[in-house]
Amino acid sequence: MSSHRSRTLAVTGGTGFVGQHLLKMALASGYDVRALTRGWKPPEEAIAWVDGALDRPESLEKLATGADAIIHIAGLINGDRKAFETVNVGGTAAMIDAARKAGLRRFIHISSLAAREPELSAYGASKAKSEKLVAASGLEWTIIRPPAVYGPGDRETLELFKMARRGLVALPPRGRFSVIHVEDLCRLILAVIDEPETVAETYEPDDGSDNGWDHRHFARSLGRVFDKRATTLHMPKFLLRAAASLDRLFRRKRAKLTPDRVGYFCHPDWVVTPEHRPPTALWRPDIRTPKGLKATADWYRAEGWLR
Repeated sequence: MSSHRSRTLAVTGGTGFVGQHLLKMALASGYDVRALTRGWKPPEEAIAWVDGALDRPESLEKLATGADAIIHIAGLINGDRKAFETVNVGGTAAMIDAARKAGLRRFIHISSLAAREPELSAYGASKAKSEKLVAASGLEWTIIRPPAVYGPGDRETLELFKMARRGLVALPPRGRFSVIHVEDLCRLILAVIDEPETVAETYEPDDGSDNGWDHRHFARSLGRVFDKRATTLHMPKFLLRAAASLDRLFRRKRAKLTPDRVGYFCHPDWVVTPEHRPPTALWRPDIRTPKGLKATADWYRAEGWLR
């Protein structure tokens, strides 16, 4: 542990799913927090909200000035190639520039496992480009590539929970993937901040399951949360493409299954690379997935999201 203890964190994406959990955890750990917000937020005692956006450089400088570390979570997960390029690549470049101008050295970049296979999706390609920018920034960077993140407040995995509750889960073609609970991810983000040996490292954290989860096994574990024996249905790529077109037709910009995601979903191996797992002396996952899924389902029920 370095003798200099970072006190003030500058956070982008603090109003999103991962960001909200991170802010809560950072405050509980005694950090001062500054967070970027698009549009006015009521003042909070512990969080200094900075009105701004990734395409407003002056707001990013304001966010970074006087902070000890930047945690760059903000990004677009749903959009087209141009939008991904603007937000995920351009936004990261703008945040790096702001950090440099503010004299802020420590830069934690939250990427995605999708960056490992940039040719499969425009999203993954944009995340891979953002990583290259961070690695070439000259800052003291650490890149974290989460796999599928779930937990209370997540709208992305909510669809899976809804299917499991109905007892029929539509799945991509056979494959394996890793998952992580949002709180475990946030603990890792905070754990790397002051550790010099994490500088210039790229980590792929997960729930500790060796060789990840088989799609069907995961769906059945999810079914058990609802006391259901979930029937699973592997959908071939052409059917998923058709489903993506229908989703776009009915939900327009709110569509969750996009053609870009189909390419990503159909890849058979989204398991974290063992040698990229964070060192156990630094961090290890606390939340076993079956238990985490149950707690998440309970939260969805309590909030009326599972109707």
